[in-house]
Amino acid sequence: MSYLKFEHALMTNLQESLPKELLRTNRSGAYSCSTIVDCNTRKYHGLLVVPVPELDDDNHVLLSSLDCTVVQHGAEFNLGLHKYQSNHFSPNGHKYIREFDCDRVPTTLYRVGGVILKKEVVFQHYEDRILIRYTLVDCHSATTLRFRPFLAFRSVRQFTHENGAASRDYTTVDNGIKTCMYAGYPDLYMQFSKKNEFHFVPDWYRGVEYPKEQERGYASNEDLYVPGYFEFPIRKGETVVFAASISEIDTRKLKTLFDKEVDARTPRNNFFHCLINAAHQFHIHEKNDDRYILAGYPWFKCRARDTFISLPGLTLSIEEDDYFELVMKTAERAIREFIEGKENTTKIAEMDQPDVLLWAIWAMQQYSRKKGKEYTLKKYGELMKRMMLFIENNQHPNVQVKDNGLLWIDGKDKAMTWMNSTVNGKPVVPRTGYVVEINALWYNALMYCATLAEEDKNEQDAEHLRNFADKVKHSFVDTFLNEYGYLYDYVGGNMMDWSVRPNMIFAAAFDYSPLDQNQKKKVLDICTRELLTPKGLRSLSPKSGGYNPVYVGPQLQRDYAYHQGTAWPWLAGFYMEASLKLYKRTRLSFIERMMVGYEDEMNSHCLGTISELFDGNPPFTGRGAISFAMNVAEILRALELLEKYQY
Repeated sequence: MSYLKFEHALMTNLQESLPKELLRTNRSGAYSCSTIVDCNTRKYHGLLVVPVPELDDDNHVLLSSLDCTVVQHGAEFNLGLHKYQSNHFSPNGHKYIREFDCDRVPTTLYRVGGVILKKEVVFQHYEDRILIRYTLVDCHSATTLRFRPFLAFRSVRQFTHENGAASRDYTTVDNGIKTCMYAGYPDLYMQFSKKNEFHFVPDWYRGVEYPKEQERGYASNEDLYVPGYFEFPIRKGETVVFAASISEIDTRKLKTLFDKEVDARTPRNNFFHCLINAAHQFHIHEKNDDRYILAGYPWFKCRARDTFISLPGLTLSIEEDDYFELVMKTAERAIREFIEGKENTTKIAEMDQPDVLLWAIWAMQQYSRKKGKEYTLKKYGELMKRMMLFIENNQHPNVQVKDNGLLWIDGKDKAMTWMNSTVNGKPVVPRTGYVVEINALWYNALMYCATLAEEDKNEQDAEHLRNFADKVKHSFVDTFLNEYGYLYDYVGGNMMDWSVRPNMIFAAAFDYSPLDQNQKKKVLDICTRELLTPKGLRSLSPKSGGYNPVYVGPQLQRDYAYHQGTAWPWLAGFYMEASLKLYKRTRLSFIERMMVGYEDEMNSHCLGTISELFDGNPPFTGRGAISFAMNVAEILRALELLEKYQY
């Protein structure tokens, strides 16, 4: 039985099928995304969504969708589905779906009377080209297929509406056409592997509505342009491949290309393989050979903190060490440019955040677990030493090393940690002063770099780093550990944040911790009692003031809830690591049960991946971005740790 398979009853029930989304990427920044019934419910959805660097830094929806119509004996059966205003769905093609599965490639089986039509979809790797293969499995009389493309040619952050500026011009190409609605956009090529007739019948389909945008309090409807339709007869057993791209292709190669792309896919036949597939979707390979980790889909870009937290899980945990090195090669350039005060020539944003360099060292620390300290020292030793000196010598613009050895940041007016939601330009959680995870990272970095100095037989550096770490250790405990056995989230002057938040878990999870075993167990215990959910750690305890666990409504409402009780799976990765380190094999069954909560997500929300965050209260609904790199990464890293402790 297929791992990701849905039968007729679910597919025809829009309450069940519409919330399930499907993402395909090309590892170069473009993607294809919709629901499993091919009804777009977000402005970010589209069959072909590509970056257009000549216009801006956003992705752009070129081809919104492609409606297929089966014609027999003059009767037309449209397999498409769109939501219009007043909760009207048309043309209700979902009722013809017999089954859908997504084990290797998304495959939909339609049945219209005696006609059985199979549709399979892949996004070509490293090319802005979506491929759809149609196979007429069975029919009892002459059958014709008709295809209507719905065009948008707009940014994912905007809508298009009927207008006179849109060009209706098109040019015939090999088994298809090319067209471009607006100046500045690339041509869109729509081609088939079979000769066909294109009928030019231009029209606007008005009032297409996106319910996910309604939920988020945004404008939610647009008009889509349909230039006409393609048509051709098809025989029983015949296969035809459709391609939509920003470049022309020799249509004789389409069938072979489709087979090649299918063979390159990781089958999503179990939990682990789903996560591997999801990990690959975050890969970005630029034409200049830069490599990146995208923070998430569909609206995130490459962010420094997300890159370094995600990198070990997305690469090392699935035996892809080479991609770690490729991403780190690009990231190293960004790090050096930041340290040297030069302009950033990479696409990695937010390099100046106070914890970014420390997360980079943590990522390289995970690399050394696989490659050994000697190899890591040769590859990254000089870089890490330069980063540590940059912080220690108070050269970092957003970090100060205080006399007690701890790092101090100013987060009153600008969000300086991963808890970065803002309202009216001000942080919702103004974490200022000594921040717990930043100083846990600092101690871990000092101790790890001390071991590297010892490996390098540099006794002077090793002694300096260990002495510094010893000072930080005592100051950390004196500053953060309170009388109830947990850690303050941040301490600024005489102000101590008593809120129970998950950021203390890092002090229990890192290889080098300023806490002793008993102190770490108390931290873990309170995280278990007040923060742990089946989908991750809550960002705030229900017992703390301001608890707001449901991430819904307009932007302002969601901003207030973002870090005030919502649950984050990536934090659970560190929670599981701390549990295994402290309790070893006695916690294996507990961690295995935790994994069930994440495996349930494989056939919910966006298939085969993990959403950005979840409500902090039951039923712990997935919210935010449909696929989030740090979450996928930390679940993969936790699975790797689980395996190590099992044997």
